[in-house]
Amino acid sequence: MRPPARHIVAAALIALALALPAGGQEPTAPATLIADQIRFERASQVIRAEGSVEILHQGARLRAAALIYDGARDQLQITGPIVLTDASGRTMIFADYAELSGDLREGVLRSARLVLDRQLQIAANAIERSEGRYTQLQSAVASSCEICADNPVPLWEIRAARVIHDQQERQIYFDNASFRLMGVPLVWLPRLRMPDPTLERATGFLTPSLRANDATGTHLQIPYFTTLGAHADLTLTPWIGIGASETVELRYRHAFRAGSIQIDGALSRDDLIDEDFRGYLAVLGRFDLVRDYKLDLALNGVTDRGYLTTYGFRDTDLQENTLRISRADRDSYAALGAAGYASLREGDNNDTLPTRLLAAEVTRRFTPAILGGIATVGVDALSYYRMSDRNGPLGRDIARLSGFVDWRRDTVFPGGLLMAFDGALYGDVYATQQDSAFDSTQTRLAPFLGLELRYPLVRHDTAGVTHLIEPVLQVTWSDVAGDAVPIEDSTVVEFDEANLFALDRFPGQDQRETGLRANLGLGYTRTDPLGWSLGVMGGVVLRKADMGQFTPGSGLDGVRSDYLLATHFSAAERWRVVNRALFSSGLDFTSNELSLGWRQSTHLIETTYTWLVADPADPAKGRPLDIGEWALAAEYEIGTGWQARANWRYDTVAATPTRAGLALGYANECIDVEFSAERRYTASATLEPATEFGLTVALNGFGAQRSGRSHTRSCLR
Repeated sequence: MRPPARHIVAAALIALALALPAGGQEPTAPATLIADQIRFERASQVIRAEGSVEILHQGARLRAAALIYDGARDQLQITGPIVLTDASGRTMIFADYAELSGDLREGVLRSARLVLDRQLQIAANAIERSEGRYTQLQSAVASSCEICADNPVPLWEIRAARVIHDQQERQIYFDNASFRLMGVPLVWLPRLRMPDPTLERATGFLTPSLRANDATGTHLQIPYFTTLGAHADLTLTPWIGIGASETVELRYRHAFRAGSIQIDGALSRDDLIDEDFRGYLAVLGRFDLVRDYKLDLALNGVTDRGYLTTYGFRDTDLQENTLRISRADRDSYAALGAAGYASLREGDNNDTLPTRLLAAEVTRRFTPAILGGIATVGVDALSYYRMSDRNGPLGRDIARLSGFVDWRRDTVFPGGLLMAFDGALYGDVYATQQDSAFDSTQTRLAPFLGLELRYPLVRHDTAGVTHLIEPVLQVTWSDVAGDAVPIEDSTVVEFDEANLFALDRFPGQDQRETGLRANLGLGYTRTDPLGWSLGVMGGVVLRKADMGQFTPGSGLDGVRSDYLLATHFSAAERWRVVNRALFSSGLDFTSNELSLGWRQSTHLIETTYTWLVADPADPAKGRPLDIGEWALAAEYEIGTGWQARANWRYDTVAATPTRAGLALGYANECIDVEFSAERRYTASATLEPATEFGLTVALNGFGAQRSGRSHTRSCLR
């Protein structure tokens, strides 16, 4: 009869305790032994266990069919099948027979396999464990590919005369190693070191990639990652190959106790332009200061306008250098910063653009004791400087000090009518230099008053569907008293559902919307318990008189604005449709934006269409012609492990594509391959259209996998 398990465990603890070192030797923690049958020979200190044997010791676990423990020698003889798991659970050894020390830290296992993080397996005739740290395998074969009876040759494997796994450093060392693809030897290396799958950071080479570009040539990019202590690292990526360029990339990261900093850059030499060397540098940092203040740092520089696009780095139209200290809490915000800008757009002259800027802001929100509601007060200062010394808008320098107070109170009447009263007062002092059209100092005041009425109507039907209809009427008046000021930061105005009921639709401080006007809107929302919803918002702005502040391209010009229609539809995580349009009473569209998303388990499609009418009334917008663009991004899972991606941008006005790309990838438990092709059609004084091909091959099982990559498979039989 099988004795109760608790009696077996107790007997085993007593027996193993007798085998602990005596005298001055440091005792080790006792092991726990569980088995169907346990026999104890007290005179010889031998324990025999059979049937579902398990040993637990300081987090390590061994399972076997039978064992013999010799307490005098502190040795275990184990008969398999054997499974030995370390304390972390990420390293496992399978064997048929083993002779191990009592603490499972040293010994030899026969006909064994070492499995790391359930990814990489290394098979050998024998495995030797020593010091509880090193696992040595002779005549070993390593692979992360599934090996099946009908396909015994893995896709790739590394054969070595000796393999050593350092469990503490999480490194794998290969001696006299050969890399084989489908059984064919390709590369021989006398010594090779690779990180095991559990290691997140280690000095060494990262996954290389092959890149062929019309402009820059064909290169093999080989990143080399160097750890600089526990909190910093450096990655250097030389481009090795043939072509018209030589390039090296760098990335430096450093984590501090109160923040972090990252530096990215590249240096190239080519014959594409007259300059001998080209490159860029980008620094991004964020730090926590005392009293909840934050320090944000961004530094960017590039040698020429076309470098980033030519070499495929992160491409922006504007290089931004900022230093800002800020603090935000529930009722206040304060910030102080400096910025420098450089436009990379063809035709822009940075000497005549306001590229140097200083700004400060303090805002506080509170509840007035008598009036109730919510009040906000704030002061902000701004100054910007042009390098040009020309008189007029191309050389004008400005400093501004502004203050404001804003108050709003909402009231709900019986029957559900909502009324809100708004009031605001803005004051500005401008100092203008290098523009004779303005006095050196300008001052002005701008009061705002608004009354808003909403009457939400809600209905719930028997199916749980909720319908909400909400008509909104807002009447607003505002005026400006004082001097005319230069217009710099309010030249581009967007009219959408977000500012339909705003007191002021200008984005900057230098223009204030004036006159008496009524903002009308009607919204409808349907929410279904099955997981989909529909929302529609329409609106228009009616003015007592056209103040001539807005251009036709904004949709806000005239006594009556364009009609605004915004629609959104979503069905759980599968469908998403957003459309926003501005059109006249004759259905002439000023702008139209459509975004569509469709997601399923095997595919993803995101597409957008944008149309903006030309706005020649305001050349500062830079929109003398109509703008139309269609963009598409799609992913499709072709089959198990196979995935395709595509992206596309098309200029509907010029009837020509601007960018197109395709990618095909395959990934399983042992390999990750991706091939890509991309074509850029745009051209400028420093750029020519170019086609680029890329190839990346990564062996899974060494080091941490790429984010989102996890693949397993099983033999069919």
